[in-house]
Amino acid sequence: MKNKNKAVWGVRFNKQTSKIFEKIGASIDIDKRLFEEDIFGSIVHTNMLVKQKIIRKKVGNKIISGLKKIRGEIIRNKFNFNKKYEDIHLNVENRLFQIIGDDAGYLHIARSRNDQVITDFKLWIKKASNKIIENINSLLKSFLSKSETNINTIMPGFTHLKNAQPISFAHYLLAYVEMFKRDKKRFSSNINYIDECPLGVGALAGTSYKIDRNFISKKLGFKKPTDNSIDSVADRDFVLDFLSAASICAMHISRFAEELIIWSSDIFKLVKLDDRMLTGSSIMPQKKNPDPAELIRGRAGKNFGSLQAMLTTMKGLPLSYYKDMQEDKGLVFDSYDTLLESIIITNELVKSLSANKKRMLNLSNEGYTTATDFADYLVQNNNLSFRKAYKISAKLVNYAERNKKKLNELNFDEVNFGEF
Repeated sequence: MKNKNKAVWGVRFNKQTSKIFEKIGASIDIDKRLFEEDIFGSIVHTNMLVKQKIIRKKVGNKIISGLKKIRGEIIRNKFNFNKKYEDIHLNVENRLFQIIGDDAGYLHIARSRNDQVITDFKLWIKKASNKIIENINSLLKSFLSKSETNINTIMPGFTHLKNAQPISFAHYLLAYVEMFKRDKKRFSSNINYIDECPLGVGALAGTSYKIDRNFISKKLGFKKPTDNSIDSVADRDFVLDFLSAASICAMHISRFAEELIIWSSDIFKLVKLDDRMLTGSSIMPQKKNPDPAELIRGRAGKNFGSLQAMLTTMKGLPLSYYKDMQEDKGLVFDSYDTLLESIIITNELVKSLSANKKRMLNLSNEGYTTATDFADYLVQNNNLSFRKAYKISAKLVNYAERNKKKLNELNFDEVNFGEF
């Protein structure tokens, strides 16, 4: 009874854990999000122990029945998460003892929290990556739909925010399709990278029990077991890959948001957003502000910060497991939540977007955007090098600018190649 209120590892210790250490050491408020993966992994692990005759089938059935009951309690918000038991693994194990008694102690044969948490986390990141891919697909459809209705919408393309060459608004929108397609590929690639199951490697040195890691991997949906037990518990590359992909995707979202903010401004007036994606001012009655675009532009910094924090955490760690790694889940969960909301908001922004076609066309006719086309015309029809044609076109632009004319307003008498 003396050790009743101690942690599972507390048998060897003579003093209670410091309250402040218990507070910062407990991760249950964060990793309870892994309950589905943790229980799923424990059920598969139990089935493997029964299959390998490491525990009796009767015991295995009791454990699995208890785990399923715990899952139901958590789903129905009837489960009491307790910081005293540190994390999701020990909270579940403690409740299992309450439900089935001492037979719950067989569950932890041939595994450690080190391989357990990595397995849970990989399963969660696979699920999260698929959810992000699903929402990117929806975003891509919105971009494609908006492009289809703007094939003949002419706008100026920009370099340095200066009018460059005329383009189709559809062509501009499709540029973001390419960017988000790359994001989709990154998340898909990450799923393939992490498709190795660490369960069964123990704390770092494997186990003396005759377990079947191929059985575990298959039942958990992994392609194969990991090859090196030390690397298995030391690896957080899959976390960095996820955070990196999230950061790049957030950067793309931020770039799109920036353009919406600029283009919907009173200076540009190239696009308009639906009122449901705008807010007003507390003092200026006339204002309609693109706050959602500004918010997702700002929130990209949270994604970048999570990646930088994880890189900093990992950069000085020797091999195997260290408590520093406990920070990984909070960073990933926050990055995932931030990115998923940003993708959903971006989708709504695309749907609410309408082009000011008249303004786009008028602006396309400003800034001599067809000067490059004129240079190409000279090359193709007058046997000139491009550099010579470039000089002629530049001088023609200077002439038109001095005379306050557009290039298409010049007559043939004014366009004298010999003079230019």
